[in-house]
Amino acid sequence: MAEPGVETRTRSSVITARAAASFDPVGRSVATARAFVRDTLQGWGYSDVVDDAVVLTSELVTNAVIHAGTSADVLCLRTEDGVRVEVADRYPEREVPIQGTGQSFGSPDRENGRGLLLCAALASRWGVEYTPTYKQVWFQLDLPQRQVGTRSAGPVLPTSLLPVADERVRVAVVQIDRGGTVVNWNEDAEHLFGYAAEQVTGKPLTDIAAWPHTPGIGTGIIEALQLSRWEGSYGIRGADGRVIPVYASHLRVRDTHGEPSTVCLLVRDDERAVIQTPLRAPVTDAGSESRSADPFEVFIGSPAPDDLDGLLQRTVERARDMLDGDSAFLLLATDDETELEVRASTGLPSARQRFARVPVEAGTGRYGSARMPAVHDDLTAVPGAVPLLNDTGMRSVVTVPLKVEGRLTGSLGVAAEGAARYSNEEALRLQFAADRIALAVESARLGELERLRRGSLSFLVEASDLLAGTLDRDQTLALMAQMTVPTLATWCAVYTIADQASDPYLSYVLHEDEDRIDGLKALLSKIDPPDPVPTPGARIWTAPADAAHQAALRTSMRELGRSSSPVSSGIGTTLATAAAVGGETVVLPLVARNRVIGMLTLGKPSDDHFRQEILELAEDLSRRAALALDNARLYSERTAISQALQRSLLPPGLPQVPGVEVEVIYRAAGEGNEVGGDFYDLFPIRDGAYGFAIGDVCGTGPEAAAVTGLARHALRLLAREGFGGPAVLERLNAAILDEGARSRFLTLLYGELWPQEDGSAVLKVVCAGHPLPLRLRQDGTVEPAAEPQPLLGVMEDLELYEQTITLDPGDVLLCVTDGVTERREGTRMLGDDGLTDVLTTCTGLTAGAVASRVLRAVERFAAEPASDDMAILAMRVPEPHTS
Repeated sequence: MAEPGVETRTRSSVITARAAASFDPVGRSVATARAFVRDTLQGWGYSDVVDDAVVLTSELVTNAVIHAGTSADVLCLRTEDGVRVEVADRYPEREVPIQGTGQSFGSPDRENGRGLLLCAALASRWGVEYTPTYKQVWFQLDLPQRQVGTRSAGPVLPTSLLPVADERVRVAVVQIDRGGTVVNWNEDAEHLFGYAAEQVTGKPLTDIAAWPHTPGIGTGIIEALQLSRWEGSYGIRGADGRVIPVYASHLRVRDTHGEPSTVCLLVRDDERAVIQTPLRAPVTDAGSESRSADPFEVFIGSPAPDDLDGLLQRTVERARDMLDGDSAFLLLATDDETELEVRASTGLPSARQRFARVPVEAGTGRYGSARMPAVHDDLTAVPGAVPLLNDTGMRSVVTVPLKVEGRLTGSLGVAAEGAARYSNEEALRLQFAADRIALAVESARLGELERLRRGSLSFLVEASDLLAGTLDRDQTLALMAQMTVPTLATWCAVYTIADQASDPYLSYVLHEDEDRIDGLKALLSKIDPPDPVPTPGARIWTAPADAAHQAALRTSMRELGRSSSPVSSGIGTTLATAAAVGGETVVLPLVARNRVIGMLTLGKPSDDHFRQEILELAEDLSRRAALALDNARLYSERTAISQALQRSLLPPGLPQVPGVEVEVIYRAAGEGNEVGGDFYDLFPIRDGAYGFAIGDVCGTGPEAAAVTGLARHALRLLAREGFGGPAVLERLNAAILDEGARSRFLTLLYGELWPQEDGSAVLKVVCAGHPLPLRLRQDGTVEPAAEPQPLLGVMEDLELYEQTITLDPGDVLLCVTDGVTERREGTRMLGDDGLTDVLTTCTGLTAGAVASRVLRAVERFAAEPASDDMAILAMRVPEPHTS
């Protein structure tokens, strides 16, 4: 049964479109539902009822997901004369107050139940429906009556006050499919941006779009393309590499098959009046007196942008329109309030001015009017009064401060091309607007700073982890550049200094566009590097931009001088390089251990500037990168020294032994091949006699290396003096003990080899604590070829003896260090038995093949890399060839 004020269901009009969505019972669903309804109605062209529909939807969805704790289903229906929105939840037991029954709607200050009261106040019709499982509240909003053919109109203006445009207005029409790819590109787009249709069709719009906001904050180009309708400014990177500011109007449509796409109308930013939707004048009605308008929303519009960049851009556009100016700008104070930073502008070359900084204090070239409202009738009479407007054609300007609790937080200005356009009255109007928005801007700025600081901390933590993960110099240089581009800068160059007497050397160059790297590297190679000043912080370096400008000028003059010839590709490369480095360039010193080891150079494209927060982040990164780079340098030097010492401890080459095949394989374990550990040697003693040795010093590092060098050179010297094996090792033992605290015990297999005329070979060996040599006979049997004796470097009095072995043709003698026999996989160890089993399979193989098979067996025994050095010495007496 229907009651007064409440209808159960009315659908007298034909439904022409519908859109539905469901929202989970969580707090963020309310904002998502608001955005859904707003985008849907704007896409249908029902902007006149958007605000009321959003308010009602917000209240009803809040009742469902917050107070009732159930999911909410929202359905939007478009009719010929309005829109109907239905909100359903899963809580049908709640009572619905009915007008005329004495039952109260409740106080409008209560959140719970306020939605129905608003429906009664705002909706043309509304109603409630029940089922056993859900409750549905619906409302109808009728479109206001308009004269046929009139949507909105501006006043008649004199010709001199109309917006200035080119003789032929170019409107680029670009169609983007659901994946963000360009599918249509009209003739005006070709003329405006320099790309032929075939060059961009099939490519993402993001390849050429330059979205003007801080990364990670606010709506991006991808999000904007998904909205039902969107208007705003951004940039398109032209074929010449320059960013062209444009004003865009996006409309999302679908074809007859239901496939969505976005149609984008683009004009130059200074011709935005061609496509910009006129501002809707506030409508007054009989009940408006009872509603208190929010001055902030009156100026900014409802809803206000939820990101700082959007809020600032909306502010300058509204300020310009309010005072009928040609341009407007807004600057925010830095943390110490000594400088102002350009954050938004309209009607000015924003790409050139964004993040430019000017001092607050009065003086030539300083922004002296920041703290008080100021009106300049003619800037040509006071040049430099507002540095931001230099060379822009603006003559009159009014500026007012943004203050919060007495602190200067920014400055808002409106400028015109004509002189004496503004008076104190306009300054008061602009100051009133600035006072209304100052707190909201400061709150958004602080929120952005907090997000930036959290992002900076995360960035530095990740950078530290990456830099700490490598000790390779070249990889460290690459990481430094890749972390800065494009996160902090458009391009980066790293200079390194080998020592205090060396000049800086250009070691690495990176640009976000790979096609620009070679040109940038060539340019930087032709100019003197920045001075290696240890002063912390970023300093401006103008040399790259000046050199690029001069190169572009010279190239252009040469091309003009040969007008009969076609334009060469060289001018395109030169101009592209000039645009790439034409913005601000800063140098940060790389200081490690109180020494400048290099410079990190960061650059922006034409006329662009760094923001202070980015420079502070880059300074933190440069400190970490400098330490990582110096660590990589020290590690490289240590590794080079270690490898050189390791090479000096091993013989440079093996002599050819007549009638005996000899093969040695040596594998140093550990990163950098740390010195010490195992060694081997094979050398001639006298005619027909050769000495050989394989040993292992306890430990690694310099102490072990000292014993290794002592052992190898002492063996050669003593053997060539005519001492036999036992005498050689006894004297070596005494020499090791003489080292005192630096001594290390040593296991050593030493022997002397005499090839025989009958094809055999006689060996005399002494095995001092070393793994026993193994002899492989032709029949496949393997046996130890010596007996164990005490190792060296432990006892003073050693009684060693030598054993004689005869290797017959086809026999193999295998000598290894304990890195082979002690190879482990968990609790398993290869051991002597495992080595014997491997050697058994080597019958008939050459010495080289035997050594290689042993090495493969050791490597396959365990998956983990070897933790100990390995030396393998194989000697084989070949079988005589039969004819």
